[in-house]
Amino acid sequence: MNILVVRNDKLGDFITALPSIYVLKNYDRNNRIVVLVAPLNKALAESCEFIDEVIVDEKDSSVFSLASKIKQAKIDASITLFSNTRVALAQFFARIKTRIAPATKVAQIFYNKRVIQRRSEVKMAEFEYNLQLTRELFPDISLEFPKPLLQFDDAKEIYAKFCEDNSIEKDVIAFHVGFGGSSDANWNLSEYEILIREVLNQEKYQVILTFGPDEKGLCEEMQRRLSGEHIIFYLSTDGLITFAKLISNFKLFVSTSTGTYHVASLVGTATMTFFGDSLFASAKRWKSVGDEKLQKHYMLPVDEQKRQAIFEEVKKELVSF
Repeated sequence: MNILVVRNDKLGDFITALPSIYVLKNYDRNNRIVVLVAPLNKALAESCEFIDEVIVDEKDSSVFSLASKIKQAKIDASITLFSNTRVALAQFFARIKTRIAPATKVAQIFYNKRVIQRRSEVKMAEFEYNLQLTRELFPDISLEFPKPLLQFDDAKEIYAKFCEDNSIEKDVIAFHVGFGGSSDANWNLSEYEILIREVLNQEKYQVILTFGPDEKGLCEEMQRRLSGEHIIFYLSTDGLITFAKLISNFKLFVSTSTGTYHVASLVGTATMTFFGDSLFASAKRWKSVGDEKLQKHYMLPVDEQKRQAIFEEVKKELVSF
């Protein structure tokens, strides 16, 4: 069976789709799994051995152009984990026989299998809602998936070269201080500076600060703040896959709840993550796909006194790690 899985939004959102894609492939290895993704997720999708074909959704293309791409893949059934009217219409015009999606928004009228989920109630995590949809296609499907879900054969080799080039001789704790595209809460740069210095004072770990390719200014600001300290500032210009290979070798990845957190959890790295103080933004909804024992979550309250208490707790956790 040729199965299309649609998750064409942000990095972290696409990672929450990967368990669903894995179980569909694992259910029957003869299933041909095609994914529809945003351009930024193309390389990650192509690196997954359980994905057979990647269709990139150029958002400025027409519904008919997208429908033509989908039709060429000869899809028997689709599961749309995140929908909008454009994506729904494209599948309708591509004449996919079985079209599954959550029963939300006007777009649901273009699907012939609609599932009521009420994700706003947050009865489970985003990736668990995604997994639930696969049972509409295969009621007896196993929802189990390996953790870590993504591993690279050459990750240790890439990391060894990185350590050699940067004179790294200790385990790494990495901080990603940027907000990212969808995070709801984070420490400010002064607070991050305090946390980073707490780790430096222990002289136990090598500290790396990571930055996305569009965060050059933020990188320069943190270099100014931490001038003279033995810190590696890594601006990710070599692509997401190289970044993921490096992260997979780190001891701990500290960040707000954004795409890089999901990458770290996907490849099996321990995470310390900061979430907004609401059910919609919480770890209950956005915990990642890795081993829960390796995920440490903190809700950052708006109340300043409560926020300070959480900050002290985080400092203690980092010192004792």
